[in-house]
Amino acid sequence: MAKFDIIAATGCPTGIAHTFMAKEALEKAAAERGLTIKVETHGQVGVENELTKSEIAGAKAVVVAADKDVQAERFAGKPMVSVGVSKALSVEAAGKLIDRALAAKGDDTVAAAADVEDEVEEKESIGHVIYKHLMNGVSHMLVFVVAGGVLTAVSFLWGITSFDSTASDYNSFAAMLKIIGGIAMNLMVPVLSAYIAESIGKRPALVPGFVAGMIAIQGLPVNAETGMIDAGGAGVGFGFLGGIVGGFLAGYVILLLEKVFAGLPKNLDGLKAIFLYPLFSTAIVGLVMLGISGPMAAINTAMMDFLKGLSASGAVVLGLAIGCMCAFDMGGPVNKAAYVTGTAMLTEALAAGVGTDTYNFGTNFMAAVSAACIVPPLITTFAVVVGKKYFSQEDHDAGVVNLILGCTHITEGAIPFMTKNIWPVMPIMMLGSSIASILTIMFDVHDPAPHGGFLVLPVVENGPLWVLAILIGAVVGGILFVAFKKYDFEKNQKAAPAAKPVEAPEAAAVEAPKAEAADFVKVENVFVAEDFASRDEALSFVSNQAVKAGIASDADAVMNAFLAREAEGTTGMMEGFAIPHAKSDAISEAAVIVVKDESGVTGWDTMDGAPVNVAIALLIPGAQAGTTHLKILSKVAEALMDEDFRATVKGSTDAAEIAKTINARLV
Repeated sequence: MAKFDIIAATGCPTGIAHTFMAKEALEKAAAERGLTIKVETHGQVGVENELTKSEIAGAKAVVVAADKDVQAERFAGKPMVSVGVSKALSVEAAGKLIDRALAAKGDDTVAAAADVEDEVEEKESIGHVIYKHLMNGVSHMLVFVVAGGVLTAVSFLWGITSFDSTASDYNSFAAMLKIIGGIAMNLMVPVLSAYIAESIGKRPALVPGFVAGMIAIQGLPVNAETGMIDAGGAGVGFGFLGGIVGGFLAGYVILLLEKVFAGLPKNLDGLKAIFLYPLFSTAIVGLVMLGISGPMAAINTAMMDFLKGLSASGAVVLGLAIGCMCAFDMGGPVNKAAYVTGTAMLTEALAAGVGTDTYNFGTNFMAAVSAACIVPPLITTFAVVVGKKYFSQEDHDAGVVNLILGCTHITEGAIPFMTKNIWPVMPIMMLGSSIASILTIMFDVHDPAPHGGFLVLPVVENGPLWVLAILIGAVVGGILFVAFKKYDFEKNQKAAPAAKPVEAPEAAAVEAPKAEAADFVKVENVFVAEDFASRDEALSFVSNQAVKAGIASDADAVMNAFLAREAEGTTGMMEGFAIPHAKSDAISEAAVIVVKDESGVTGWDTMDGAPVNVAIALLIPGAQAGTTHLKILSKVAEALMDEDFRATVKGSTDAAEIAKTINARLV
């Protein structure tokens, strides 16, 4: 059985994007530190890459990056860091979590490397514990909302009253779809409540959790004639807020009962699980939920009235609030608060029926929320297409993929772009989303489906205007994003050649012009048919060729310079390219040596994990480290952003053609 230095568990409320982004970041961060890692994911399809007991026992430390229950009690006694999934979405952040987890073990060398600003108590904060329990319920609830909402919306394709057997547009299949969708939607609150409870009290808490959820949607039944509690009467439900309260109540009642019954003999554990826990917890939770039904119903009504009052203030005020919330953290707690509120209002809207004020407000609110969630990924798509040269190839590829994610209502694809430059990218995303939400409300768009993006367009009222609102928000945001990236790109371009070395200015002045000569890359320094077993073998070959060509005097010194640079961070890029560079006094003149390996050099860490086929090696005299080195490196890096350049160099087997192509970009 394999052993791992680090084990981890990731999970986000929806289990679509954050979960796997955190997994990838943790794996890359561990690889940078030379550590082995196994990451268990708790996604929407369930647990994948599940950790075994022996793997847990053999690990040095544990990282939990989750906003839902991942059974962290399995890791009891292990050095552990537990944070929200949003704290592990970049390689840098994930690396800090790994450092903290190892530092908790008492390893002095790792503890010294851990970032001081992140040194916090490893125990989870109360806020994160509550949020994690809440999101466990939300993650289980969302699939019911999506399935039920979309099926209900599809039933409207036959007519808004096609479910009614007395209506002229009645259709039996549509009626069945609406029945199925309605059942799924009605399970929303009980499932929310049950899985909040399950996160706290585990399996025994499911029973009181479901009961609490059912009471939340039914309320306290009262006889209309006598005004007294009556099982045959009717009650006023108190919605998803009641489900949240009921879930936490059920979970903590189970924890209380576990303490109460802790003194019973061990052989009565089975009796506790199937009789005592469900009986007492259901009775206690049920009585409390019925007792608070009046105040909870009033709170629920007040919240809905507040939102409707916000709408009365105008489309701009409501749309701005929705847009900013949805784009603030791209699928995080603020985004989820807006989305869950939208689905709750949609549930009430569908229950009220087509044509009612409740239906019109709820479906319009849902349309605005959906628009705000769709816009951020589309902003990145617009930006990487229009301003392609200002983005790395990795960002460009991610932005293109975001077209699909955005169109299907998955906001998380925009996160990597925002984390690189929170300011001003976050405000740009919030502005774009707000514009889309405001226009959606003004255009009187109604969306009876809680998810699906453009896939549910057939059931969206005023669908073309909805698409227009989203596109306007995406284009405005995209233009601003490109403007920022252009400014940032030009600033960096100016900064690169501006750096002047304080030592050996005369040597720099003499040698620098060589870096711009048209024949800088000599044909004899291009090797097109090599076969290397490893990165180090390729770098050793370059070092020896440099000596043979009279570029350097000591192959070992050049090799050490290459390896020192790789230790600072890999020079492997994307799509089979690498730009290793060595700065050494053993190098007499600035030069470029190109090596190609059609089969690919494995073991060279690259941004996309692909083997290296082309290495454009830069050799710089020590005296020119601040001038020629930066000029050549910046020009080669810029050239690699050009698809035609990459295709020519990678596809050619003619050394002269490759040298000419690279020289053209270095002039």
